[in-house]
Amino acid sequence: AQPHVGLVTVIAPVHLERAKTIERIVEAKSELLAALPAAPEGIAILNYDDERVREMAKATRARLFYYGLSPQADLWADQIEGLGLQGIRLQLHYGEETLSVKIPLLGRHSVHTALGAAVVGLAEGLTWQEIIEGLRGPSAQLRLVAVPGPRGSTILDDTYNASPTSTIAALNLLSELDGRKIAVLGDMAELGAYERDGHEVVGMRALDVADVLITVGPLGRIIGETALRWGMPAERVHLLNTNAEAVELLKRLVDEHDIILVKGSRVLQMEDIVSALVEH
Repeated sequence: AQPHVGLVTVIAPVHLERAKTIERIVEAKSELLAALPAAPEGIAILNYDDERVREMAKATRARLFYYGLSPQADLWADQIEGLGLQGIRLQLHYGEETLSVKIPLLGRHSVHTALGAAVVGLAEGLTWQEIIEGLRGPSAQLRLVAVPGPRGSTILDDTYNASPTSTIAALNLLSELDGRKIAVLGDMAELGAYERDGHEVVGMRALDVADVLITVGPLGRIIGETALRWGMPAERVHLLNTNAEAVELLKRLVDEHDIILVKGSRVLQMEDIVSALVEH
């Protein structure tokens, strides 16, 4: 059946190995919007804060619905407060309505995800109470979850996949938390021509955030080498080849109150690191 609601969240440098250019990614995502029925049946939901996504409005005859952090959007948020592992608090604005909401999603980058989901709910006729209950429910939890680690540590399991944008967002969350910060970062696949630059920009952010940086894989090594080149002390950087090596190091290293971020592309199966530590 033809979809009547289409949501485009972001245009980011992922899948470039196949798509080759950002412009090709825009074209591919525009096909969804072009396939929607004309208004009023069709509804195109767009992230107002991403300029490329905003421009995609030209691709559709559907009714447009924007979300974001700008008052120009139909649904927008402000007064965003990160509550660490307790989630985020924010104020939602929709027409004349203003709602203050606390939701259990981790990291400020989750705000756009919550807004996009809320707009779909509005488009489908849900009440605000139903939407907020949905955002607070366990099924709303994103790919990034906090789980207890060995010796009273906490693991941020973000192993589903990785791109430069999502990895920097995860590092930003790590920076907001109390405790020694250990970043375990692996290869980010399918970046095409952006491969080296993408790993280097993550290395720069890891330098600012991590007390200990552990990298896994040949591309992950670029992250660590970048951090070293820009001044991270060598004793705080570990360049490893396999998940098993990372597990062995972490078992020796981890202490009470440590926060361990584990993130890498699907192909690395870095969830094996999390499983081994949780069982430890």
